[in-house]
Parts: sequence; structure tokens; C-alpha cells
Amino acid sequence: MKKKVLLIIPAYNEEKNILKTWETILDYNQKNKTNYEVIVINDGSTDKTEDILVEHEIPHVRLLTNLGIGGAVQTGYKYAYQHHYDVAIQYDGDGQHDVRYIEKLLNELENEKADMVIGSRFIDKKESAFQSSAARRIGIQCISWVIKQKTGKKVFDTTSGFRAVNQKLIQEFSKMYPTEYPEPISTVYALNKKYKIKEVPVSMNERRGGKSSIHTWKKVYYMINVLLTILLMKKGDKYDA
Repeated sequence: MKKKVLLIIPAYNEEKNILKTWETILDYNQKNKTNYEVIVINDGSTDKTEDILVEHEIPHVRLLTNLGIGGAVQTGYKYAYQHHYDVAIQYDGDGQHDVRYIEKLLNELENEKADMVIGSRFIDKKESAFQSSAARRIGIQCISWVIKQKTGKKVFDTTSGFRAVNQKLIQEFSKMYPTEYPEPISTVYALNKKYKIKEVPVSMNERRGGKSSIHTWKKVYYMINVLLTILLMKKGDKYDA
């Protein structure tokens, strides 16, 4: 039986990118006879993102206020759970993720019996030419080290938003998902609950347009706070730290 796969695409002011992202997925489905379904979570965009979604009949949920990346992604997980999807994949709307690697994530999810598979830029650096800035890579390495100390599991690309989860984690994340620092914190939460996490090498691209949600002046603040949050997490935490 073929699995029902949903791509959760959070979008905030992505008028320059969202249509191209949608068309790329459609084109891939047509050429490869896949059926990756999409739900875009319009996270209170103030530009023309909603107009584009409506005009091109792109499946989406419109949030009236901006919840941030964590709230938008959790909305996608709620949708996936309510509509009985087997696999949910977080997928950026800004052109950074490559649809060709979805099959790789799905294969690892099934063959290794993992609960979460993370698309990583760092376990095979030859795979991805885009490695992010040096400062951001240092931050990711620090987060990776703290996660290893906290959980005993080495995770290389701790901030990757390209990740696939099975039904068990769809249900888990539909009920609780971190609003702050969602990728590393949800990873630690899953590891603390004994879910199995794997990484696979993928290629990522630079944004095609728009602005990242993490600006230069926020990077140090982000790193310090995410490290403190991980260190203070307990095995029974439900993201109320």
C-alpha cells in the first residue's frame, strides 16, 4: 500500500517564492509518478502570498495572525493528523529544499524504521554546496554538542527544517510542538521520548528571495537561548520550558 505523504510548507511573506515552490513539486510529481500532497500554512502574511495561493488554487490554511514557524508547522501537523497521513515532511517555501531528496528521506524512514529522518547538509559535505554562513555553522555545531551531551545522540544538522516523520510523531507533534527554536527543541523532545532519529545527506539551496526569519542581530541571541532551553529540558517536558 502506498503511503500518504504530506508536505507541510510554512509561509510568511513568501510572494517571491511560493508559486515556484508549488510548481516545482507539481512538475516532480508528474515526471516521477509520485503523489506528494501539499498544505501551505500561510502564517499571517502581509504581502501577496494569500492572493497567490488563492489564484493558483494551492491547498493552504490561512492563519489570521503570525504564529511564528513553530505555530505554523504545528498547524500543519494538526492537518496531517486529522487527515490521516502516513508521513509528514516539513518543507520550506523559500526554495531552499530540493524535492528530489524526498524519496531519500522516505526510504530511510521505512528501511531503517526511523521515526524521524532529517535532511542534513553536514554528514556528507560533498552533497550540498550550500553550507550556510560560518557563524551559523559554528552555532549549529554548538547546538549539536549540547544535544549529544543531553541525549547521547549526535545530530549534525540541528536546525534543518527538511525532515520527515511517521504517524507516531505526527500525532505527537499535532498535540505539542515548540513555538521557540522548533527544530532543535523538537529533536531533543523526540530523543528524550526514545523515538529513533536518522540523518541523510541532502543538498540545499540559498533562498531565492525574501528574508530569513533569523536575522544577523538575532543569531547570538538565538544560539544562547536554544542552548539554555536544551540544557534545562527534562525528559517529561512538554515545551513549557
